[in-house]
Amino acid sequence: MIHVVLFDLDGVIRHFDPSHLADIERRHGLAAGTIEGIAFAKPLIEEVTTGRITRAEWVRQVSESAGSASAAEEWGVQPAAVDEALLDLSDEVRALGLRTAVLTNGTDTIPAEIAAMGIAGRFDAIFNSAEIGFVKPDVRAFEHVLDALGVTAAEVFFTDDSASKLVGADRLSMRTHLFDGVDGLRDDLRAAGVEVRPPAS
Repeated sequence: MIHVVLFDLDGVIRHFDPSHLADIERRHGLAAGTIEGIAFAKPLIEEVTTGRITRAEWVRQVSESAGSASAAEEWGVQPAAVDEALLDLSDEVRALGLRTAVLTNGTDTIPAEIAAMGIAGRFDAIFNSAEIGFVKPDVRAFEHVLDALGVTAAEVFFTDDSASKLVGADRLSMRTHLFDGVDGLRDDLRAAGVEVRPPAS
């Protein structure tokens, strides 16, 4: 039986507009994909998401490699939108007596970002890889969550928009869902025995 629904943050709860980054690169004379190609390449991305370097240092290294401090700084503070339908779903799950939580491959500024979005109260716990020291899909990141919440893997339903991040949860026999919208998530939660409302027809 599912007792905890665990959500990824970016791409599930929080969404960035790719056109915004494309505009930054265009205005600063950078080839499309330059910033993400640097920022999310290993080992740099793993250094920041395991807490070995700060977000500020991450942005500084991106600026150095891209050759544009202004572009990197602008990218580092780009706006994001919160999916209100997803927050409503979290509220609904909690009203059923279950807990909800977030597990993100994040940086040291996640607590401040969560506070700025005003969403902390919509989940029972927020887990950040930069504090845990392990990133998804490492099973140790998921084991940390299980230990902190006092549940077994079979009691957790985990959703992420990246198939590669589901691997560790699958290995522990969590129920997993590749996120592609709230309607599909509702359907899969219901199939797992979580009695949320069906998607609106």
